[in-house]
Amino acid sequence: MEKVWKIKEDGYDSDIGKLSEELNIDSVLTTLLVQRGIRTFEQAKAFFSPGIKNLYDPFLMKDMSEAVERIEKAMSNGEKILIYGDYDVDGTTSVAMVYSFLSNYYDKLYYYIPDRYNEGYGISYKGIEYAELNRIKLIIALDCGIKAIDKIKYAKGKGIDFIVCDHHTPGPNLPNAVAVLDPERKDCKYPFKYLSGCGVGFKLLHAYSIKNDIPFDELLQYLDLVTVSIASDIVPLIDENRIIAFHGLKKLNENPCVGLKAIICIAGLEDKPISVDDIVFKIGPRINAAGRIESGKQAVDLLISEDEEEALLHCKRINTYNQARRNIDKNITEEALKEIESYGSKYKYSTVLYNRNWHKGVVGIVASRLIESFYRPTIILTESNGYATGSARSVIGFDLYRAISGCADLLESFGGHRYAAGLTLKVSNVPKLRDRFEKIVKDTINPDQLIPQIEIDTELNLKNITPAFFKILKQFEPFGPNNMNPIFFAENVVDNGYGKVVGAGDEHLKLSLIQEEEPYNVFPAIAFNQAHHYEKISKGLGFDIAYTLNENHFRGVTTLQLNIKDIKVDE
Repeated sequence: MEKVWKIKEDGYDSDIGKLSEELNIDSVLTTLLVQRGIRTFEQAKAFFSPGIKNLYDPFLMKDMSEAVERIEKAMSNGEKILIYGDYDVDGTTSVAMVYSFLSNYYDKLYYYIPDRYNEGYGISYKGIEYAELNRIKLIIALDCGIKAIDKIKYAKGKGIDFIVCDHHTPGPNLPNAVAVLDPERKDCKYPFKYLSGCGVGFKLLHAYSIKNDIPFDELLQYLDLVTVSIASDIVPLIDENRIIAFHGLKKLNENPCVGLKAIICIAGLEDKPISVDDIVFKIGPRINAAGRIESGKQAVDLLISEDEEEALLHCKRINTYNQARRNIDKNITEEALKEIESYGSKYKYSTVLYNRNWHKGVVGIVASRLIESFYRPTIILTESNGYATGSARSVIGFDLYRAISGCADLLESFGGHRYAAGLTLKVSNVPKLRDRFEKIVKDTINPDQLIPQIEIDTELNLKNITPAFFKILKQFEPFGPNNMNPIFFAENVVDNGYGKVVGAGDEHLKLSLIQEEEPYNVFPAIAFNQAHHYEKISKGLGFDIAYTLNENHFRGVTTLQLNIKDIKVDE
């Protein structure tokens, strides 16, 4: 699919020059800082050294005092407490973290993860009945609950209180809980609005620690779990999230919890530095696979494990689920692509597909895959418990949540973010949803948003890539949304003649690049899924590249490599 290159503005030239001089670094690096809103020496210092002490006071969050007081009351009265969370990475890491921390100080704790297929997303009546059966008086809901108004009212009628810790967009009314912790609340003045669900849970534990004189250092051991949630839930990696992820990655690399250590082993990550990408593509999917194929509770069992042999057994089981998930995902994606081609859906502004036989656990992944082929806001639905239910994904710049809100009268329930959402509706309403969603997207989307773009930070000629340059660039990590690994462009590069097609299906390019200017340094490069350019490149034609700089770890050797995102060949 043809991509448009969109080059960012350099910002204020005066700021770039001044900051380059103050920091004594290359102007390309200063340009990257200015693009990220960093224009002073002090801001740069804070960016390059994210201090854990710069986390915000948790009591700035609305209802935090009430939440802590209710937990203290439960402990004082000997009440049973249920830690309840969603079945995805964010939910299971949240439950594992809160359960592990509180179990150091209290023993009447339970945890509960709803079944994706029998109960669906979020708070369930079955979960409340479980609490009633076990005489539980307090439920701490993590990564869910902000829209569970009727269910929390139902629980209250049974004498069960809720503390909601969520980060999803609230509806017009909040649930009648003892405390509703959600930075997205309009009346919440917490300075940072983009915490993960596990991040909100971490703030609750931080507040509890302050109130009960527990040293902050005791909380730091859970930063690896919070970081896995931040990376997997694709929240902005800025401000507080970046501070947590910076220190959490150190913990993940140096001394991960037993459960994460088992996943690192199974995923083949033991002998290389673990990055955000490793979490997104290798660690997170394995945790998610438990809830997609079997039960999210198994992910929590793994993450709270303190015995290495037990953790490895849990992890091996979850790894088999991940293999099964990959096969199911592949087959459904192929079916969906054929359906789009058959019915001419590729000519529409949106994609809405329904198949009652598709596996509910992978529809979100399939939606993301389809966007890679047909760049459109996408909803993928299957049947569960007599309803059509599924996931939606968006393209850059388009507010998916708002578009789905415009279909609210057709839905039984929905929730999510700007770029990802879940929804449930009557099967009979699927055609109406398809038509309504298509009209809303057609009327509101900018035509440019229907063309995949590569947002390029700035030009970087190959001769300027030096060890010193890359050493400073690495200090921009951890990379993620709103602080992505910078994409550079270079013009008129050529392969030195040793380029070749690689991959099991001959789909990738492995190149050795030089640029037509002195000095003629050769840079190894990999271009995934771009083998179609090989014929022209092999003839010695010059071409332009959009690329990132990455380290390639292979057999204990680390080398610098260009990761080519797109190629434009000179005709």
